[in-house]
Amino acid sequence: MKDSQALAFSVRNVPDFPKKGIVFRDITTLLKDKEGLHKYVDILYERYKDQHIDKVVGIESRGFVAGGALAYRLGAGFVPVRKPGKLPAEKIRQEYQLEYGTDAVEIHRDAIVKGERILMHDDLLATGGTIEAACKLVEQLGGNIVSLSFLIELSFLNPRKRLSTYDIFSIISYDSE
Repeated sequence: MKDSQALAFSVRNVPDFPKKGIVFRDITTLLKDKEGLHKYVDILYERYKDQHIDKVVGIESRGFVAGGALAYRLGAGFVPVRKPGKLPAEKIRQEYQLEYGTDAVEIHRDAIVKGERILMHDDLLATGGTIEAACKLVEQLGGNIVSLSFLIELSFLNPRKRLSTYDIFSIISYDSE
């Protein structure tokens, strides 16, 4: 896809960050470019405009950028999923495994109404642990997840295996580090 190639070209590759051997896919170079940002949101909008989405759930923190813009374009609400200690009202929490240890995400208990059609969005899909935890929160609140959307997928980490019960859409896919 021509647009995805142009967006991929806008992503800065930072070698050896956050540790040696990792190539960090830095989307700030894409986000600061108004045409790149518009194209990013427009691609997602075209895919989901007829899906009757009630809410877009964005994952902290870069999932908030396009997630909020996409919710606006779709005429939907926006719900943030945050790291622990960031949400002020009553919330629920889901822990998930990291390579070494655990982490968690939280959502406000009143963020989702049972039966709502939910689009999950984050900037990057790596192993799938964070988005899987976020999906469990949404499902616990009674939301129906329509799809998981991402700007970037690190397909060489095989995240789709972990998330095989969900529809997944990624604009850019990297087959290697």
